[in-house]
Amino acid sequence: MKLCVLANLYWDLTLDETLAKLKPLGVQAVEIGAGGFPGKAQCNPAQLLADEKKLQEWKDTFKKYDIELAALACHGNPVHPDKETAANFDRDFREAVLLAEKVGCDTIVTFSGCPGGSPEDKRPNWVTCPWPGDFLDVLEYQWNEVLIPYWKEMSAFAQSHGVTKIALEMHPGFCVYNPETLMRLREAVGPVIGANFDPSHLIWQGVDPVAAIRYLGDAIYHFHAKDTKVDPINTGRTGVLDTKHYIHVKDRSWSFRAVGYGHDAQWWRDVISNLRLVGYDGAISIEHEDSLMSLDEGLTKAVEFLKDTLMFEPLPTSISWA
Repeated sequence: MKLCVLANLYWDLTLDETLAKLKPLGVQAVEIGAGGFPGKAQCNPAQLLADEKKLQEWKDTFKKYDIELAALACHGNPVHPDKETAANFDRDFREAVLLAEKVGCDTIVTFSGCPGGSPEDKRPNWVTCPWPGDFLDVLEYQWNEVLIPYWKEMSAFAQSHGVTKIALEMHPGFCVYNPETLMRLREAVGPVIGANFDPSHLIWQGVDPVAAIRYLGDAIYHFHAKDTKVDPINTGRTGVLDTKHYIHVKDRSWSFRAVGYGHDAQWWRDVISNLRLVGYDGAISIEHEDSLMSLDEGLTKAVEFLKDTLMFEPLPTSISWA
């Protein structure tokens, strides 16, 4: 496994400045924002694709610091019911794929997206219950008329340019938000669709990350190291569905935390061990979204925590004691 960082947390720094900060921490790989919500601070695919010299300088920066490019992050909603919004996210995804081809990166991390409830809608419609029956009609439209056709097209496009892993982050608010919906899309589209496994989005839904890892198995293509703390006092009063801003930690039912601040070391060791058990040996990419810590403090604490938790050596092929 490789200790990795989702680098868009340093949105105000260049790639060179970002890698210079990460190298002394012992970071081995990075996930770089290449459009969509993660932005383009350290990577503007359109500019790099149009200028071979800039592209070579960008590639050389990774060599300079001996840090690997693990994935390009291009989270967005390319099936948004607003056509202009959808087109912008779609363009970003396609450009990220073309850049990945140029630099030999086989993994794009993104969201499935969420359409409206009908062709006439202006805003996404995330369905969370089957009744009244209107909601099932919405799901039928979203999946069969929009989501599956779009990702079939994008999967073919990605594979034609050497991107064999579209790692969808299971995130509430989008059609793929848990392991079951991830596998539903994978079965409809093909194995180019897999999971960016971020336990922080599963924890507050009541999903056991270890059980989810065992269920998804080799469909896990990337991993975000981010924790969640569920507040039993607030949850006991209001439940887990919470639309209060993330900055209001004291009043929220749950909050994102740096790894180790939502669950203890043994919990994380079980997650990491089960990743290895199903054959995952890729990047463990720290995503900092802890409202109680600065970027530098949260990242440093996460790095030190994971150094004692990850398994860096190759999986043994034999054992000496049996």
